[in-house]
Amino acid sequence: MENWIINVAVVFLLCMFLAGFMIPKILLISFRKNLFDGHDERKIHKGAVPRLGGLAFSPVIFFSLILVVAVNFIIGRGDLIAHLNDSAIEMAFEYCSLILLYVVGIADDLIGVRYVAKFYVQIMAGILLVVGGIYIDNFHGMFGIYELPTWIGYILTVVVIVFFTNAINLIDGVDGLASGLGIAASIFYAFSFIYFGYYLYTAMAFATLGVLIPFYYYNVFGNVNDGKKIFMGDTGALTLGFILSFLSIKLLMITNVDMDRVPNSFVLAFAPMLLPCFDVLRVFFRRIRHHKSPFLPDRTHIHHKLMAMGLSTRRTMVAVVGFSIAITVVNIFLSIYINVNIIFFGNVIGWVLMNIWMTKTIHKRGVDCDFNK
Repeated sequence: MENWIINVAVVFLLCMFLAGFMIPKILLISFRKNLFDGHDERKIHKGAVPRLGGLAFSPVIFFSLILVVAVNFIIGRGDLIAHLNDSAIEMAFEYCSLILLYVVGIADDLIGVRYVAKFYVQIMAGILLVVGGIYIDNFHGMFGIYELPTWIGYILTVVVIVFFTNAINLIDGVDGLASGLGIAASIFYAFSFIYFGYYLYTAMAFATLGVLIPFYYYNVFGNVNDGKKIFMGDTGALTLGFILSFLSIKLLMITNVDMDRVPNSFVLAFAPMLLPCFDVLRVFFRRIRHHKSPFLPDRTHIHHKLMAMGLSTRRTMVAVVGFSIAITVVNIFLSIYINVNIIFFGNVIGWVLMNIWMTKTIHKRGVDCDFNK
């Protein structure tokens, strides 16, 4: 245990240092090559802001984790090596999937990629993860379902990976929002894996946290006029969404029924992703109801509604991230004592009522609520 704490701490600090070193260099290159985020009526920011912050994510995580693993092999830490061998295949396929998403993300940030092509790559990444042995095998009582047939688990896994990845990508509309949600989710996943003794996945969660903290600083507190502000772009959003998908599904695979007074695994795995997923579903069905393409961007997300209510971008980010943390904590705590289905339908009802209240508040302020414009 003590050796793992040291290794996880090294991975976390190394990721923070390397990401903090790389992001200013990415900013410098972006300004020299005029690689900025385009501005249109949907964009909130003003001024020239590079959108290549996500370039630092995957390389830093790969380098830090692989370096720590290599050092452990050199010094002959037998207990750590045995644990690494048990998870080597899963991690290898996850890295291959991340490389695919990383490449398509760079292409999209630099020249643009059609959403259909991105879907194909996301599906391929999901299939690779399934081949590596990561798949949804149990619903832990959700909808009265427990163990799943393997082939259904495979299909569901690919669907969930594509859905979660796009949920993070689509909610990345306000400074610090996607990264803030990612930071919160990474912390929840990290301590969940610590609790169950899955230390390699703990290291993965802390590595993700390590790259997000420096990015969050530049994204939220960076000054546009000083050339210190940066966005994660699709490169960062796709890789972040995939990592969180991977961690959530792996956590779902852990059986804790033999342990007393522990949260339901389904809630533990998916609660940190609840808010962005609910938001994407609401926006998706709203666009269909208004005869719009569900895949074309607009201004209908929860952060747009909060700003229409009068909140600043900073307060909007704090409100969404804070609310996500609150519902995650409440859901996890309640799952110890209450049936998972009651919790889920309570979330749905609460989400619907909250959005009705938000819409009425916007109307009372006399703000144009036609978000399809």
